[in-house]
Amino acid sequence: MLERTPKSPPQIKPLGFNSDQPKWSVMIPSYNCIKYLRQTVESVLIQARDMSEMQIEVIDDCSTDGDIEALIEEIGKGRVNFYKQEQNVGSLRNFETCINRAKGKLVHILHGDDLIKPGFYEEIATLFDAHPEAGAAFTGCSDIDEENNWLWDSKQILESKGIINDWLMQIAEGQLLQTPCIVVKREVYERLGSFFGVHYGEDWEMWTRIASNYPTAYSPLKLACYRVHSSNITNNSLRTGQNIRDILTVINIIQQYLPKQKRKELKNRARMNYAIYAGILSDNIYHNQKNPQAAFRQVFEAFKLYPSKRSLYRLIKIIGKRLIRYKIN
Repeated sequence: MLERTPKSPPQIKPLGFNSDQPKWSVMIPSYNCIKYLRQTVESVLIQARDMSEMQIEVIDDCSTDGDIEALIEEIGKGRVNFYKQEQNVGSLRNFETCINRAKGKLVHILHGDDLIKPGFYEEIATLFDAHPEAGAAFTGCSDIDEENNWLWDSKQILESKGIINDWLMQIAEGQLLQTPCIVVKREVYERLGSFFGVHYGEDWEMWTRIASNYPTAYSPLKLACYRVHSSNITNNSLRTGQNIRDILTVINIIQQYLPKQKRKELKNRARMNYAIYAGILSDNIYHNQKNPQAAFRQVFEAFKLYPSKRSLYRLIKIIGKRLIRYKIN
């Protein structure tokens, strides 16, 4: 039986030459996100190319929250393929299945609870056409909540679209994009392999791995949406502090992708940045989610990640709040 968390990048089987190969593969991994899946698929269908040009497929990891196949048949009307894992394999293996089942030259992994805005594929195509040397291309992205309300935008990398000249140095300091906004050439996955190692930050590792081997193109247009909600993998790891432990694993992994003379500096910056990030998260978890224990786990793991006066202050602050039950009720 395959490990749920592969220790090294799983191999992606080369397709070889195929004159009928579509340009696009939109692969939608799903697990217990039926509440959002209709909108996800519809956001693709309204800008979908012909079947000969764009493969669209939902890959379900044995969801238990509804009949996913029936939903896809209803929405897709034969335009969207459906594949169900024989057993629950976990997110990393489901991503691996997505990529191996992709037939197109360009692979877009769109989580079943995220969505894209009109013009996304046109903009990505423009980027690859202008920069055929690029291994990946991405657009700006917005985070939204369960009701599609805007929360915040991702950092703008460039003022206008093009190749990001120092992308490896930038992304080595921390995650700067969300998965729904990026498209990767299948040949890149074939060479570098799939996602591995952790379940939080596995995408950051992948984009850094790609950046160390290929140029990356970018458009500042915000044409993708990442959904923040209480039942996704991200929020589950926040409750236990596993997100910070996984981030430390990723920081250690990506050192091999960086110039030797830059590794110590970039590693220190990444640890500092995520310690700050965890501190900010802890306040949100404490006050908005009303979960003091989870808030404590964030600042505790942050202090271990990057011991400093700032991280120590946040740790003591949360401990104090818990002792006096500050605004819990």
